[in-house]
Amino acid sequence: MKVLVAGANGNTGRLLIKYLKQDGHEPYGMVRKEEQKSTIEKLGGTPVLADLTKDVGHAIKGMDAVIFAAGSGSSTGPEQTEAVDRDGAINLVKHTENLGIKKFVMLSSMSADESSQAEGNFKTYLEMKAQADEYLRGTELDYTIVRPGALTDNEGTSKINVGEKVERGEIPRSDVAKTMIAAIQEPNAYHKTFELISGDTQIEEALKNL
Repeated sequence: MKVLVAGANGNTGRLLIKYLKQDGHEPYGMVRKEEQKSTIEKLGGTPVLADLTKDVGHAIKGMDAVIFAAGSGSSTGPEQTEAVDRDGAINLVKHTENLGIKKFVMLSSMSADESSQAEGNFKTYLEMKAQADEYLRGTELDYTIVRPGALTDNEGTSKINVGEKVERGEIPRSDVAKTMIAAIQEPNAYHKTFELISGDTQIEEALKNL
């Protein structure tokens, strides 16, 4: 399966490229800068130059699935957060739908629908995530929206706890990446939005029981 990863040079994005390749897929890593290409190639992916804020149709064309793993992070200013986390994500969704590609996996954030309880830049970040998720849910795509808890760089266990709402907790980036890849191939994960932390259930089983 040909899979485009937007935000491929990020911490989670690089793991997605690595695990997609290991699983026998053809990963394509979307990057904004020429110097980022070599990182994608070393991980086994094919780099594609594109900017989320502009026309990304050339990057998506011919893909079987698209994964959005880009993010400005909660520490950037509101303009950048709006440009990437909301407008960039929506731009990618629109092009995916226009090109007739059905599967889209969105990396969102736990508590994205509860931004009123946050403050400052983090409040804006959650608001933009929520608006992008809402747009995706209104399309005809076979979407999956993954909302992890606090991300860590700990070694993954491939065991998770998922649900529409789960208690606050942490999860290694590697397990988030593996969950997103598994969601591409698990029909029970289509048209679903779920929160995700470390747990006791194998990823594939957890998605089957959503």
